[in-house]
Amino acid sequence: MKKILILLLAIGLTLPGIHAQNENERYFIISGVVKNKANKKKMESVSVTITGTGIGTVTNEDGEFSLKISETTQATSIEFSFVGFYNNRVSIDKNALNHETYFMTPKPKNLKEITVVGWTDPAKLVLEAIKKIEVNYSPIPNLLTGFYRETAQKRKNYINIAEAVIQIYKTKYTDDIYHDRVQIQKGRKLLSAKAGDTLAVKLLGGPNLSLTIDLVKNRELLFNIDNLDYYRFTMEEMTLIDDRLHFVVSFDPQVVLPYALFYGRFFIDAHSLSFTRAEFSLDMKDKNKATDLILRRKPAGLRFNPEEVAFVISYKQRDSITYLNYVRNEIRFKCDWKKRLFATNYTIVSEMVVTNNQTHDAVPIQRKEGFDIHNSLSDKVGNFYDDDFWGAYNIIEPSESLESAVNKLKKGYR
Repeated sequence: MKKILILLLAIGLTLPGIHAQNENERYFIISGVVKNKANKKKMESVSVTITGTGIGTVTNEDGEFSLKISETTQATSIEFSFVGFYNNRVSIDKNALNHETYFMTPKPKNLKEITVVGWTDPAKLVLEAIKKIEVNYSPIPNLLTGFYRETAQKRKNYINIAEAVIQIYKTKYTDDIYHDRVQIQKGRKLLSAKAGDTLAVKLLGGPNLSLTIDLVKNRELLFNIDNLDYYRFTMEEMTLIDDRLHFVVSFDPQVVLPYALFYGRFFIDAHSLSFTRAEFSLDMKDKNKATDLILRRKPAGLRFNPEEVAFVISYKQRDSITYLNYVRNEIRFKCDWKKRLFATNYTIVSEMVVTNNQTHDAVPIQRKEGFDIHNSLSDKVGNFYDDDFWGAYNIIEPSESLESAVNKLKKGYR
């Protein structure tokens, strides 16, 4: 198995220059918070899209979003979607859609009474969905624009925040990922200035998450047909995504191999048999195998203990073709020095949302311009300095806790 993610633990970080560009595009903003209509709770990671386009974002952990729409875009409505909820479509009125509350209606509990005849063997269903990848996903290269953010926490305190607008070049889905590239368009970072936080946690190749964890295209990750026998598949209750009925298939390892496997579940469109979502985690039964998969380097004398490596990836269908939409990764681990009594908890969270999708005349990103998987984003972008830094780019809105962390970290540089 190829290395999926690589963590680098090192002492100290440098502060290189920034990659940025000026944005003069005219746009208007639609913003608000998304809540569950049944219990009024705020909803995280809800997909927010301009209907019929590849333009969108997702809500943050406070349920908030802000969507910048170009004056030239023929936008008539925005649409909210989430697993197990009916879509909510709202007509666009650029003068009356700021700081609004939008509600999502959960699916009825009796949805399981709706059945789709013909699939009783989950392993055969997964195999058939794999065979249909070449007709369900893009047959031509795409150039995606995405917003990527990664944060590192020591206990509950943020010690590293890095984010960037990226371009993602993807070849057609019948090709492998080796000619796919990620390029940084604009980015910034903040690092803790406290002496006690000098143990720097770097996620190597983080922006390339949109390539390596695209399991529909990077089939060696989970969808290698020769390796399906490694897993046991189970059919679960069906659900709704984008108002379409989906099969839900859970999986877990049924063999022991020299490397760690995964467990989780797939969501498969009942009509097209396209994979639209996957939630999966690295098997932690053997910590040595898990460590070998994710750890690249650490200081001598430091003990590393992984606790969780979890992924979420989602796709959206447009004009009968399914495209990458959102990727999230969370890594939790403990570190301690051999002569110290207590270990320290660390958490790295990275996520990427596709904010635009150019489906025609996509120009490849040259290798020398692509983000090297052996680099970390923090080493390639500069410090926070401007509240209007992102200009017309769509981003994932920072949560209240993240904004508070940014303010605290900024004070460390004054």
